[in-house]
Amino acid sequence: MKTFNLSSFLRNPNLISKTLYPVFPMAFSPTLYTPTSTPLPSLSLPHTSVSVLGSTAHSSTRLRSTSAKNPAGYLSVLHRAVVEEEEYRKARAEVNRKGTELEGLSVEGFSIGGLETCIVLPTFNSVFDIGRCPSRAVNQDFLFITHAHLDHIGSLPMYLATRGLYNLKPPTVFVPPCIKEDVERLLEIHCTMSNVELNVDLVALDVGMDDSYANNFLLKYTNSGFFFLTVVLFTIISGETYEIRNDLVARPFKTHHVIPSQGYIIYSLRKKLKKKYAHLNGTQIKKLKSQGVEITDLILAPEVAITGDTTSDFILDPKNSDALRAKVLITEATFLDEENDVEHAKEHGHMHIFEIMEHAQWFRNKAILLTHFSSRYTVEDIRLAVSKLQSKLSCKVVPLTEGFRSAYT
Repeated sequence: MKTFNLSSFLRNPNLISKTLYPVFPMAFSPTLYTPTSTPLPSLSLPHTSVSVLGSTAHSSTRLRSTSAKNPAGYLSVLHRAVVEEEEYRKARAEVNRKGTELEGLSVEGFSIGGLETCIVLPTFNSVFDIGRCPSRAVNQDFLFITHAHLDHIGSLPMYLATRGLYNLKPPTVFVPPCIKEDVERLLEIHCTMSNVELNVDLVALDVGMDDSYANNFLLKYTNSGFFFLTVVLFTIISGETYEIRNDLVARPFKTHHVIPSQGYIIYSLRKKLKKKYAHLNGTQIKKLKSQGVEITDLILAPEVAITGDTTSDFILDPKNSDALRAKVLITEATFLDEENDVEHAKEHGHMHIFEIMEHAQWFRNKAILLTHFSSRYTVEDIRLAVSKLQSKLSCKVVPLTEGFRSAYT
């Protein structure tokens, strides 16, 4: 059956004229319609009245004279319909838009509090959390798990099984050290139940020592006469580093949730000429290099930081300064309204958007992607809350709203 396309009809003046002229010729005539003009075709209308766009005409003469006073009335209504449909189409397209780009970084995925979180960064061949396993995530070779709640780790077996189905190489999956053995047992159970192999390189990345342990460590080895380079000590205290590409490394940082959790920072590696050689010309620098002299410093630049679920306490932790100066920060804002206040958010190990306002001065990121909104909110609720942030924040904050309800879906 041929369908009627209102949008195409309303955008085609010729089609409108051909369709409506036989019924309402006065709407297309600049002159007053009179009985001597071409008569209206015979219509089966009630003998008392006829409703025309909200007006009631008590006779054919009344119908003609009313239309003559406003010859553009019908076209005006049609124009408004076209405009309204176009606005609806644009709003719906915005709601259904997939992915976004922040500071040149492509970000895809979804994050609905308590239901599912999966953030895909194709630029870094990486996925962060796997509460659901979209096809786009399967092709990424690195998976970072922030904590063990099912909406963040539940689809790990599916991710591994699908990669095996496509004959992709075993991925590298990073987890907090405290859950590594449990994850191994989980995968063994799935292998037994499904009679499949789940191949994976499971890596426990540690955020490092807590303050008390670090202080005892320093005291013990200082008293023993051992001295350590600052860079070595910094690495021990600040967390383990893993090279995911020759120009990229990953490092975990501490977050604060109701169960053990950690975020991750992806750093780019850059070499910079040491200051003491800055005055040398090209020939002199080349000579030093030929002699085996290291003429550059290795610079770690935080590109993206992802917190997973956390309270606002991570913002005030001095060890997490790199997360707050990363080019892009992906963090959560589970609650947005006054009914579910800041205390409620803290009690459940989450962050309220009011706390992001409160700590606005600490965010030195160029872009911030807010995620993990509660499913009680609509797309419009989320965008309204973000619009109320301070101007210095709202200009760089983008909410991840894929999968949320909207008035336009």
